[in-house]
Amino acid sequence: MNFQQMTVKAKLAVGFGAMATIVLVVSGLSLKALSDSNERFSSYVTGISARAEIAEQVRTAVDRRAIAARNLVLVTKPADLETEKAAVTQAHEDVQARLRKLKEMIASATDTSEKARSLVDDIDRVERAYGPVALAIVSAALNNRHDEAIAKMNDECRPLLAALIKATNAYSNYTRSRAEQMVQESTEHYVNQRTLLMMICLVALCAAVGAAFVITRGLTRALGAEPGVLSEVTRRVAAGDLNPVPGAQHAPPGSVLASMGEMQGSLVRLIGQVRTSADSIATGSSQIAAGNVDLSSRTEQQAASLQETASSMEELTSTVKQNAENAQQASALAADASDVAQKGSVVVSQVVDTMGDISGSSTKIAEITGIIEGIAFQTNILALNAAVEAARAGEQGRGFAVVASEVRSLAQRSSSAAKEIKDLITASVQKIRDGSSLAAEAGKTMSEVTQAVARVTDIMGEIAAASTEQSRGIEQVNQAITQMDEVTQQNAALVEEAAAASQSLEEQGRQMNQAVAFFRLDSTVAPQQPALASHRAAPERRRSIPAKPGKATATPPKAAPAFARAGGNTARDSSWEAF
Repeated sequence: MNFQQMTVKAKLAVGFGAMATIVLVVSGLSLKALSDSNERFSSYVTGISARAEIAEQVRTAVDRRAIAARNLVLVTKPADLETEKAAVTQAHEDVQARLRKLKEMIASATDTSEKARSLVDDIDRVERAYGPVALAIVSAALNNRHDEAIAKMNDECRPLLAALIKATNAYSNYTRSRAEQMVQESTEHYVNQRTLLMMICLVALCAAVGAAFVITRGLTRALGAEPGVLSEVTRRVAAGDLNPVPGAQHAPPGSVLASMGEMQGSLVRLIGQVRTSADSIATGSSQIAAGNVDLSSRTEQQAASLQETASSMEELTSTVKQNAENAQQASALAADASDVAQKGSVVVSQVVDTMGDISGSSTKIAEITGIIEGIAFQTNILALNAAVEAARAGEQGRGFAVVASEVRSLAQRSSSAAKEIKDLITASVQKIRDGSSLAAEAGKTMSEVTQAVARVTDIMGEIAAASTEQSRGIEQVNQAITQMDEVTQQNAALVEEAAAASQSLEEQGRQMNQAVAFFRLDSTVAPQQPALASHRAAPERRRSIPAKPGKATATPPKAAPAFARAGGNTARDSSWEAF
């Protein structure tokens, strides 16, 4: 894996790991050198130096033994003899003990040579020959055989003593030369170890400098700038300052500074898009709110018109009932006309008046039917416009589109009922005209009262039947008006909910604009204007003063909303199938 492609963590781990490894190697070599020096010194102290000291002790004990033996031959006093005897004995024991210890050390040592063993063997061999002679001299001196003692000392003891001293000196000289050799070897080993450690330290220094250079260069390329500069850039971005990052264009690709420059550019584009979307949302929500206000106003007008229609239908119901009663009375009067001919003039007059009332009521019914037809026409237009607006609203207006479809269905049913009532009223007016002409003829000629009464009776029966049909039709119209009133109330509630939702959406758009305004963009970056299909002014609210209940006044159809007229010229047809 390329070192430049490694992560910062891996680079630092490799660099410090290499330094730690070099430190461990240097420390290990240093400890090894110290251990070797310690072993050499310990071997020198406990080995050759200790053996040299024992050899010197043997030499000293031999000298003490020889001096004590000579003194034993020379002294004559008993006390001096005992003292010298003890000295000889002690010196002899010391020689034997030190020589035995020297041989044990030579036998157990691992750093001794064959020459050292040979020299110790020579000392032991001479001592085995010299010891008995020394003891024999002591015995002769103690037994007052001074001549024998002197002769042994001169003939046997002196050559053996010289040989023992020579062997001891030879071992001491060998030990001294060996010690000097060990010191020289230790010095050479020290020089070699020092040279090796200096070379390793130099290599470690070069490796540390190289690793520091490589890691620093890698970190500089990875960061692209000093950490303080990067910290300042992040603080600026956190504070909402999205101006271009200084030096980002010249930073190495893939560095933190270059990435911050790319982040700044992405944030500028994103904030610009969010700001544009927020403006579009605010504009759209304002238009929706204005449309909901206009729709609410028209819904209120429709509710008032439905209340007027309901009041007029109550009056129409009362009139139809009165017509039925009048028809029954007229039928009774016509039945009695043949018996009360003298009252025929009065009856004819009442019939004429009744026909006039019926004609007036029929005219009023025709006007009310026209009003109902106009209301149904306007309701269908409003439902169509609501369906168009719901389709524009998309997913949020699906439920409102269903309600608008139901309102259109009810409006079409109301139109059908109004047309049926109109046809019935037209037939009723025609029949009333016929009755009026018959009543006029009855007034002119009383001679035909009997036949006229029979005909009038038939006509009154037809009028009663027509009145019954009118009553049924009016009940159906009343039910339709009640349903339309309920639907209108539901529409009003939906309009209020839509208005509240649009206000909430508008408030959210303002909050989004305020949140986006926190970021400060470069002055050279122009904010994008929201792309709207069309800018429509809020429809003007129209309110009409509802007519007083009880008066059947014809309400002119209201003008279609602006957003309905903008879609094209819609020709008003008398037939509801056009919608």
